[in-house]
Amino acid sequence: MAIHFENIKEFIGSRVSWDDRADIFTPEAAKAIREKVAERTVLVFPEVDLTDEEQLAITNAIGPKVRLTNTTNVQSNDEDVYQVTLDEKINPQPEYVLGTFFWHMDGITVDMPPPFATLLSCRIAPDKGGETEFASTYAAYEGLPEEEKQALEGLKAEHSVKASLSPIADAIPEKHRERVLGIGLIKEHPLVWRHEDGRKSMVIGTTADHIVGMDIPAGRAMLVRLAEWAAQPAYSLRHKWKKGDFVIWDNTGAMHRAVPYDKSTGRMMHRTSIAGTEAVAA
Repeated sequence: MAIHFENIKEFIGSRVSWDDRADIFTPEAAKAIREKVAERTVLVFPEVDLTDEEQLAITNAIGPKVRLTNTTNVQSNDEDVYQVTLDEKINPQPEYVLGTFFWHMDGITVDMPPPFATLLSCRIAPDKGGETEFASTYAAYEGLPEEEKQALEGLKAEHSVKASLSPIADAIPEKHRERVLGIGLIKEHPLVWRHEDGRKSMVIGTTADHIVGMDIPAGRAMLVRLAEWAAQPAYSLRHKWKKGDFVIWDNTGAMHRAVPYDKSTGRMMHRTSIAGTEAVAA
């Protein structure tokens, strides 16, 4: 196997290179990639220019894959490839994409374990905006003072799609606002996720509406502070997309968001997801 990993920042991110492009499709590479995703949170494959079939092959090799949406906003050749775009000809309801302008984790409000990883290929890169930012909630938790770690133990947050879309609710056409805001489940998750391997991450982001049992203002202020803590430069990474770039990140230990961009840029990403193996646990 001849793939190589170079750290981007101390606590987050690795850049992947290869001697031969075929090297990234081997079973040995799949094992190494999955382990490195868990270790470094975000992997960047510069300008590898994957086809949908190749992205699905990598997804399944690391996988298994999982579908996070039942919408028709998919590639015609495989319903497990989701097109992330503001182009209304492809995506007639772009509100969910607009919601990704804010820190979030995928699959937190569905009735299954959150996906282990999200995989994103850049098909059209905008000239301005559209970068994706990542924040490690593993590293952010580890960096908290011990007394703050102890204060978070046992706390739960209520998560919903409505909460995640609240910053853009006024931009959703009134005729289908309630339907858009009402998808998904209302889920309670521990703020601190103890993983099966003993590591801990935080489950935060805009899906988190409030902290159970805490006054709403105080709880929401805590959630904002934790997100800001995780997003500080030491624990976060911004990726400027080029056409053909491919990024994989550990969705169980990272928030992500897109830097706002205009729909006229034509920004287009193809997304696949890898199924989670464990539910959020205290």
